[in-house]
Amino acid sequence: LSQNAQSEVERVTARVDEVQSSLDKAKADKAAADAAAEAQRQAEAAAAAEAQRQADAAAALARVNTPEGAKAYAAQLMSEKYGWGSDQFPCLSSLWTQESGWNYQAYNSGSGAFGIPQALPGSKMASAGADWQTNAATQVAWGLGYISGRYGSPCSAWSHSQSVGWY
Repeated sequence: LSQNAQSEVERVTARVDEVQSSLDKAKADKAAADAAAEAQRQAEAAAAAEAQRQADAAAALARVNTPEGAKAYAAQLMSEKYGWGSDQFPCLSSLWTQESGWNYQAYNSGSGAFGIPQALPGSKMASAGADWQTNAATQVAWGLGYISGRYGSPCSAWSHSQSVGWY
């Protein structure tokens, strides 16, 4: 009887070991599956956030690539970056309305000038951003820097333009 009991204990112990091993494997598989699911969830969340960022950037670009959007951006940048007061904006508005109508795609076939500020050549604006051909904000930023460096203010640039026909 003792021998049968010992044999049964060994059989049960072996079976317990098998079940424990199976349980350990199931736990490891579940942990791996949970980790993979979490990684997938994080990847999907990151992709959704990136898609939203791109959509927001496209919407912002669409807004700034209108005359009104470019004007609003210019007024903000004039104040924030150059400290020019709102008294300077009418001069800038007159200047760039005359030059391009605030059209970021404006091209002067006679001179080759391009964009809102009518940079000559247009490729000069690459110093403000690689997207100078498609982004009014890049053109505005470059144009305000040009005005600041060459004339000191939009009203000085407008005055020069009025006296000689160009700026």
